[in-house]
Amino acid sequence: MTEHKLIGTIAETATYALRYEVALSPKPGLVDPISNGAHNDMDFQTFQISIETLTPFFQKYIEAGFTHKGNTKSLFEKLRSIGYQAEQAMLVATNDINTHKGANFSFAVILGAIGWHMQQRFIQRLPLSVTQTEQILNLTGELTHDLIKEDFHGLTRKTQRTHGEELFLVHGISGVRGEAAQCYPSLTSILLPYLRSANYHAPDEVFLRALVLLMSEIEDGNLLHRGGIQEWQKVQQETKKIHQANLPWRQLLDELTIYDQRLTKRNLSPGGAADLLSLGIFFAQLEGLLSLPEGKKI
Repeated sequence: MTEHKLIGTIAETATYALRYEVALSPKPGLVDPISNGAHNDMDFQTFQISIETLTPFFQKYIEAGFTHKGNTKSLFEKLRSIGYQAEQAMLVATNDINTHKGANFSFAVILGAIGWHMQQRFIQRLPLSVTQTEQILNLTGELTHDLIKEDFHGLTRKTQRTHGEELFLVHGISGVRGEAAQCYPSLTSILLPYLRSANYHAPDEVFLRALVLLMSEIEDGNLLHRGGIQEWQKVQQETKKIHQANLPWRQLLDELTIYDQRLTKRNLSPGGAADLLSLGIFFAQLEGLLSLPEGKKI
């Protein structure tokens, strides 16, 4: 596979991961083709428009890493600049609805890291090995090492703060920035080991069970923003019970359908877990665990 073709394939894989995640159903509190979950300002179609708008930027992130000649700090600045353009395009396309801000940030640094590793000839073909995935995620930590210190400096003096800034100031929650700066521990320690041990005869089942696992374990900024510490902890306890029950597939579907209604009533949406799940789907494809859109393994 040529470098140009490899870049194109990996960029397509990112798009497919986002499409797969939003199409997965039933997802408690989240948008899918059947339910808008706890969201009254967006639906399945909004997500489709958002993904289509972001798609051209995925290749740009990889190419930025692949052609970069400076240090990791200057590469991050380049990726952030492209990411800002992508975010603005997304907001225009969705009428100012934030569908994929967190996912866009993560794909920017991860795809940029992949491009840089391609330039170093560390990645030349697919599937990726576990070691290659770990090296990619390690580089995201290097790229974003100073991000929290720089982005959250002087927060107390700001009169208008974003949801992420407010969470950091009040609860010390660093969100997607913290995940990246720590090399995505939710992926390396929780999600990817689970996905690597799964049986992919029924990928929808694998990924719904993985979503429940994430909801039971991670600090989810979306849940914290909407419900505060107590509601977030309650969701963790509820999903831990679902995870540990290891219900048969049909029972799990019924349980998640009921739980979707409950979270919707409580106006709770685990958007942080959904973003991480899309990254898990992405790496599952790159590692050859899951068939690609064209129906064959890489």
